[in-house]
Amino acid sequence: MSEYTVSLAQMDLHIGDPEYNFALAERFMQEAVRRQSDLVVFPELWHSAYALAQARQFACAIAAGPSTQGSFARFAGLAQIYRTAVAGSLLEEAAGHIYNTMVLYDAQGQLQAHYRKLHLVPMLDEPRYLQAGDSLQQVRVGPHQAGLAICYDLRFPEMFRRYALEGCQCILLSAEWPHPRGEHWRILLRTRAIENQCFVFACNRVGASDGISFCGNSAVIDPWGNALVEGQEEEGLFTATCDLNRVAEIRANIPVLQGRRPDIYG
Repeated sequence: MSEYTVSLAQMDLHIGDPEYNFALAERFMQEAVRRQSDLVVFPELWHSAYALAQARQFACAIAAGPSTQGSFARFAGLAQIYRTAVAGSLLEEAAGHIYNTMVLYDAQGQLQAHYRKLHLVPMLDEPRYLQAGDSLQQVRVGPHQAGLAICYDLRFPEMFRRYALEGCQCILLSAEWPHPRGEHWRILLRTRAIENQCFVFACNRVGASDGISFCGNSAVIDPWGNALVEGQEEEGLFTATCDLNRVAEIRANIPVLQGRRPDIYG
């Protein structure tokens, strides 16, 4: 299977209101099923928004599936009910720490991967409330390999090059990327796709919380840097069907990864 249909759920989140956010997510899932989506990507911390001061209230343990309690299990339940894979980040509690953790549940609601945000945002006091992760994470997307990333990670090119060198054909990215750095978002998405010759599936939020407004522009970017679909600043579901086999073709035609000189620059 080379064709893969991805929907990006660009949500106007209500901070500290998981019930509202879950109800909104379910409406997006219903529409994604109608569009025959293989995967729905949600924004960063989509169940609680950026309620970091109440992080311990909203955080819970990762669930392997929908049979347990908590926000991760409910997320798995959405995948199981609608028979569609889901990805997005939520607040995780583990060993006394709170993490910003991206998960992917398959269409049966089973956990396939989890990734804890590596790069915490000093401007938003994330290191005060959250523990940073310590490893990268890949996951199967159909027969292809994807790397997981969250928001601020986008500014660290070494991470995405590592994924490309390890064979990833696409990147799944959840974000709450704010104004006035919207142009950075748009440029960096295209840059990561072009320099690593991969697809980028990036879901951002819209709306405002605590005086911060978010720029949306969720997008599916192909390995040439073209947007197959791109939102603006309105809430909505944005869907694109990708031919993931194009990654191998482009990497063969322009062999950038093989032309690297790590003997010179590391």
